[in-house]
Amino acid sequence: MTEATEHFDVLIVGAGLSGIGAGYHLQEKCPGKSYVILEGRDCIGGTWDLFRYPGIRSDSDMYTLGYSFKPWTEPKAIADGPRILNYVCETAVDNGIDRKIRFHHRVKRASWSSPDARWTVEAERTVGEGATEIVRFTCNFLFMCSGYYKYEEGYTPEFSGTADFEGRIVHPQKWPEDLDYAGKRVVVIGSGATAVTLVPEMAKTAAHVTMLQRSPTYVVARPAEDALANKLRRNLSAKLAYHMIRWRNVLFGMYFFQLCRRKPDRAKQLILGGVKMALGPEYDVAKHFTPRYNPWEQRLCLVPDGDLFKSIRDKRASVVTHEIDSFTKGGIKLKDGSELEADIIVTATGLNLQVLGGLEVSVDGRTVDFARTLNYKGMMYSDIPNMASAFGYTNASWTLKCDLTCEYVCRLINYMDRNGYKQCMPHNVDPDVTELPSLDFSSGYVQRSIAKLPKQGSKRPWRLYQNYALDIVTLRYGKVDDGVMQYS
Repeated sequence: MTEATEHFDVLIVGAGLSGIGAGYHLQEKCPGKSYVILEGRDCIGGTWDLFRYPGIRSDSDMYTLGYSFKPWTEPKAIADGPRILNYVCETAVDNGIDRKIRFHHRVKRASWSSPDARWTVEAERTVGEGATEIVRFTCNFLFMCSGYYKYEEGYTPEFSGTADFEGRIVHPQKWPEDLDYAGKRVVVIGSGATAVTLVPEMAKTAAHVTMLQRSPTYVVARPAEDALANKLRRNLSAKLAYHMIRWRNVLFGMYFFQLCRRKPDRAKQLILGGVKMALGPEYDVAKHFTPRYNPWEQRLCLVPDGDLFKSIRDKRASVVTHEIDSFTKGGIKLKDGSELEADIIVTATGLNLQVLGGLEVSVDGRTVDFARTLNYKGMMYSDIPNMASAFGYTNASWTLKCDLTCEYVCRLINYMDRNGYKQCMPHNVDPDVTELPSLDFSSGYVQRSIAKLPKQGSKRPWRLYQNYALDIVTLRYGKVDDGVMQYS
């Protein structure tokens, strides 16, 4: 059964970190606009509610992962999942955004009609025990804040012999509440942000935790608490202290990213020097912590207070760098013939990326293939009208870019209102713009999906520079009518 269609000026998809931010910016900058947030799950928080594995935390500091409009006031700069979730929920409740959310609404399809200048959005609503019905909404502007990966399942490669293993196999994206690992031998497969979070946390009570990696990742230790930030907050207003630390962290992040790109050997020396200091001269840093690529060709892993290194020094955890041959009855057999014993195997093997939460999009009856679109200013898509998506930085905090995206979308909507326009659509007329992959990352999760992702162009405004300072200039102060965005 389909209910009567409801209409909103703006329809936001997703009630996670970026969706709640979008609601706030709309209320502040476009106060006359009606909006609704459709959320497929039954609660606020997105990633920060979905992931429940031990030790779940951010790998960005909260002064940049936090919203520009809501100071982070907790002592820990590298915060755990429950605290971040609390921050997002608090933002929603304090600003009345929670009242605009419709839970259990999984958005499936969106079709644009040029004659009507509106989107028709179909969502699957859960009613009662597992039953669903289709509900329709129309909107003038569609704002996708549904993240960049598939919530239903993580990525697990095919390992031979998984049926033979007599223990439990767990993926961090589907962490079972009843998993008791105290006194057990645990193998965590992976070397990314999830693995380096899980290993020290599980090592607190497990008999031993082994991080099994095919190849190493760059790992950087940072203090969990920011001493200067806490000192400034004691002496200045929360807002002023927050913005000062936010800018200090942004500028340092930009400086370090540029150092990695321009002087990779120097950056490598700095990172590996830190690891050698943490693990001592006897440890084989070359084998276990020296990647085959340069720093920032993939995301760096952050370990608060060097907790991973401490668990290795205390012999509660260890790192094995080798390829897997197969799972066995009692663990994992490696390609060199040796075997790792395990009671529990955690496959921290990554995410499945997907464009706009897997949404099916059509424009005037034509199905859109996002792999054939160009990404405009990191948020809109060529020849798709009145639609934007919040996609954060890959080399800095996610929220920094999402905040700017929300500001820009509000500017765009207000500009259209002032000029009586009903439609805005980025359209490339420059024959010199060539297509490039949208993400310049060699990470497995990016490379597995790159063919399905939208492209970026060789120059502005189709080019993503992953540079916050540059984006502030173009998104906050640049012209909305730039000759590429077509209004009608």
